[in-house]
Amino acid sequence: MAGHSQFKNIMYRKGAQDKKRAKQFARLTREIMVAAKSGLPEPDKNPRLRGAIQAARQANMPKDNIDRAIKRAAGGEDDTNYEEVRYEGYGPGGVAVIVEALTDNRNRTAGEVRSAFSKHGGTLGETNSVSFMFDRMGVITYPAKTASPEAMFEAAVEAGASNVESSAQTHEVTCDPDDFSAVRDALTEKFGDPTDADLTWRPQTTVAIDEDKAQTMLKMLDMLDESDDVQRVSANFEISDDVMARLTA
Repeated sequence: MAGHSQFKNIMYRKGAQDKKRAKQFARLTREIMVAAKSGLPEPDKNPRLRGAIQAARQANMPKDNIDRAIKRAAGGEDDTNYEEVRYEGYGPGGVAVIVEALTDNRNRTAGEVRSAFSKHGGTLGETNSVSFMFDRMGVITYPAKTASPEAMFEAAVEAGASNVESSAQTHEVTCDPDDFSAVRDALTEKFGDPTDADLTWRPQTTVAIDEDKAQTMLKMLDMLDESDDVQRVSANFEISDDVMARLTA
């Protein structure tokens, strides 16, 4: 019986991973299509498209899927018009949350986001109600083995980055949002594709939350993740290692 239940557990986990991967691919496809429509459908002439393709490659999205998304956008096969929308509010424990979405139906997306907040003791606020507590920045990450801290720092500064933090595991390069494409492209040319490159909202300070609030917060994030329209979520909470270990056991 133990073997049987373990097998079921593995199957369940694999199912969850497959579902998550399908959702991730759907989000990446949407970003590629929006990027291709926002400028020329050629990566070398469209920085946003270049970034979207790079993100798709990092997620191991098949090349055929990437090419198909670009062709659909360029050929007018998909006439859906997506717009970028940002939602802000407070989650459980007073955690500040920013939700970024690409949607073709604002009412649907607003309803899904509002529902995720209200079901978990949160409240949706006005635009700019919490974003002042975050810094908007470009973040580009490489494995530590890519280069020495000195070499990475030198290349990043030369590319126009504001800072580099190197650890035993990674180099994290940060830059102004306006410089993001140029910095990412210069580092990609020198070191190859980064493990991650994105424009993000980084909290200026974090809020420590207890186990109950952490559990509710993670459920809220899962519910937001269920929405096809939600692209990314930023929040300023902090969960201690021992609490996280108990919650993921």
